[in-house]
Amino acid sequence: MMDIHQILKQLPHRYPFLLVDRVLEIEKGKRIKALKNVTINEPFFGGHFPHHPVMPGVLILEAMAQVAALLAFDTLGTTPDDKTVYYFAGIDGARFKRPVEPGDQLIMEVSLDRMKSGIFKFKATARVNDLVVCEAELMCTMRTLA
Repeated sequence: MMDIHQILKQLPHRYPFLLVDRVLEIEKGKRIKALKNVTINEPFFGGHFPHHPVMPGVLILEAMAQVAALLAFDTLGTTPDDKTVYYFAGIDGARFKRPVEPGDQLIMEVSLDRMKSGIFKFKATARVNDLVVCEAELMCTMRTLA
């Protein structure tokens, strides 16, 4: 388990771009399960869409990538510093199955598929009420800023 205070120590993201509220399970080097409480107060809902608010798919992918970063840092046993940045390197097979709306609890499960030459490859699935809303393969890398 990891609460919001521990997440804030690991991820550089802050409001309105921190998209992980709690880590429910973590198995070092293998998998992680985390959640995001989706509320009507999210800044993107005002424009996406005013009469039928839906969480943008790219933000669901971003949330899953943030969860993947938490798994990567835990796997490496590191806490990133101000000179470490974790980037997307690729997204494959992204599929959106159903909309995510205010009041939903987004449960994200990410497993580490492989780690080679500084590139991490993950399989990620997001669910609401046990129904898949999104799945994708994510590739990420860490870089040190000069």
